[in-house]
Amino acid sequence: MSANVLVLDDDRFMRTSLVDALGEGGFDCEPFSEGAKALEALSMRRFDVAITDLKMPGMTGLEFLEKALAHESELPVIVITAHGTIETAVEAMKRGAFDYIRKPFGADELCHLVTRAAKHRRLIGENETLKGELRRVGDRPLLGESGEMDQVRERIAAIADSDATVLVRGETGCGKELVSRAIHYGSSRADRPFLCVNCAALSAGLLESELFGHEKGAFTGADRQRAGRFELAEGGTLLLDEVSEIDLNLQAKLLRVLQEREFERVGSGKTQVADVRVIATTNRRLEDEVREGRFREDLYYRLNIVPIEIPPLRDRKDDIPLLATRFKEQSERRAGRSSRPIATASAAAMISYHWPGNVRELENLIERAVLLSVGDEIVVDGLQENMAIASSEATVEGLRGMSLARIERAVIEETLRQFDGHQKKTAETLGIGVRTLRDKIKKWDLAFGRRARSQAVASN
Repeated sequence: MSANVLVLDDDRFMRTSLVDALGEGGFDCEPFSEGAKALEALSMRRFDVAITDLKMPGMTGLEFLEKALAHESELPVIVITAHGTIETAVEAMKRGAFDYIRKPFGADELCHLVTRAAKHRRLIGENETLKGELRRVGDRPLLGESGEMDQVRERIAAIADSDATVLVRGETGCGKELVSRAIHYGSSRADRPFLCVNCAALSAGLLESELFGHEKGAFTGADRQRAGRFELAEGGTLLLDEVSEIDLNLQAKLLRVLQEREFERVGSGKTQVADVRVIATTNRRLEDEVREGRFREDLYYRLNIVPIEIPPLRDRKDDIPLLATRFKEQSERRAGRSSRPIATASAAAMISYHWPGNVRELENLIERAVLLSVGDEIVVDGLQENMAIASSEATVEGLRGMSLARIERAVIEETLRQFDGHQKKTAETLGIGVRTLRDKIKKWDLAFGRRARSQAVASN
């Protein structure tokens, strides 16, 4: 397996021999002759394994070991010992070294030990990730007593333990990622990685490298070998969030992985096998994207083997009280606030509201209300104004008492939500120029506008 290895040895010949042997074994090495410089490198970038000689002038191997582990306790450190220093090697093991290797040693022995250390490091990382994901899923289960959510849970239970590709569809903020996590943690792959890639946030070139990895020198800035998400998710699940945003050329490479279970790193001719389950999410109608020529038809059929449709919150309003209560309790716990009920008027307004931002909007509004409400009840502000602007039932009566600036802002904010932050479509719908829209986004610091700008920067 590939790994980034730090090599520390004051002897030039030995240092070069170590780098050459590990390089032949497929490892990416960075050599150092002084412990201080090696520690500086550890503070600036990640290494999978460190190798150090024990007897060196200045900072000894034991001193480097202690300082390296103080900086990063999970770093596997291998110490090199010569004849007569075995007791020092044993002392190094007591102080946290992963293992030691005794001179003279062969290249195969060295590479085998480094591979074992790198796998150990990877397992520690996967276990920590798994613990975090289990805590996250446990804190946010698929809540809902509506018939619509019962159907979603039934579909998840039916397909979770298969390897079938799943396409999770639904509006922004309705819980597509949460459903994807429920599928993974309900499967036999639950003890393996669950990784997510936001396909809308990266340009085509960066996304290809993120998915498949790259070799050193594959493109400008590729200063070291890097494993991609398909490689890192080995045995687990890879979530392709907003899959409709993938470039057409890259769609062809993704199709090959789904069909053949094979891929190559960027800049490499070596084929690797991908034992990864793929879940894709989208807030668009992929059938329309196919018809418009923006999405490959064969890829759509390959992704849509098992479709799951997440209903918007406005279509399952029976779930709002349960969700609001859970979000309130979570926010109170995080903020260290005592428990208070939601005001009756606010509870009624939440049922009437159409929730364009779905569950995510509800969660954000509840958190804000918990932090800002004074008194014995939690008051959820802003719903009446939003309803007057965005609801299909809005009337002139509902706009009375609001300033023109507030109405303008609400209209722009709601239209941005409808188009998921797409500024050109928003401007065309409102009949204004894109530059005018951007000026207003900047003036009011609108969240959807910020996300659209960050995506535009990432795609350049």
